[in-house]
Amino acid sequence: MRVLAIETSTLAGGVALLEDERVVAEYALDVRVTHSERVMAAVDQLMRDAGWERDVLEGLAVAVGPGSFTGLRIGLSTVKGLALSLGIPVSSVPTLDAMAAAFPFAALPVCPVIDARKGEVYTSLYRWARTGMERTCDYLALAPEALAGRLVEATILAGDGASRVHSPHARLAPSVPRLPSAAAVGMLGLQRLRAGDAVPASALVPIYLRPSEAELKRRALALA
Repeated sequence: MRVLAIETSTLAGGVALLEDERVVAEYALDVRVTHSERVMAAVDQLMRDAGWERDVLEGLAVAVGPGSFTGLRIGLSTVKGLALSLGIPVSSVPTLDAMAAAFPFAALPVCPVIDARKGEVYTSLYRWARTGMERTCDYLALAPEALAGRLVEATILAGDGASRVHSPHARLAPSVPRLPSAAAVGMLGLQRLRAGDAVPASALVPIYLRPSEAELKRRALALA
């Protein structure tokens, strides 16, 4: 199955092409350039480099957060447009799940941590359970200090917010698998598509753990 995966949850966005379990190509760029300027350009470049036409794609996978409000909107709108034009299924992949999946067979629990700004991080906890990483708590938005207090044993921390969590139990992952990966999103998406777990393009929604700035302003105006 040929799948295009898109990850725009953080500044370290990317796209990837997968053919079954093989990562054919991946593009990643961790710089302060908006995803709207590069996502479709990256998709087109990757497709050219792989020698694929769009009509060979059989599925799409997209990271749905939590993460950057703007980045997620760009990623989801891109995938919605592709899904509707190509008539292919879409897999909705939580960003934290994809980050944890980069650590298969880990003997320690895995805690992906995304910088949520405003003094908070997005996070959850996972353990390896025979065939995959199993989430053991809800998706959370909380202060790094609060997360540190939840760590009761040696735990692998990954993500751009990991270094903000100061705990004797924290074990920082190496930098290469630490950030969100389009290939990891694609692998999880492939599994879900094969299992028939697809969503209509119109039903794609991001995981928001707190209101956006625009929503907070609307609320403030309503109360004024």
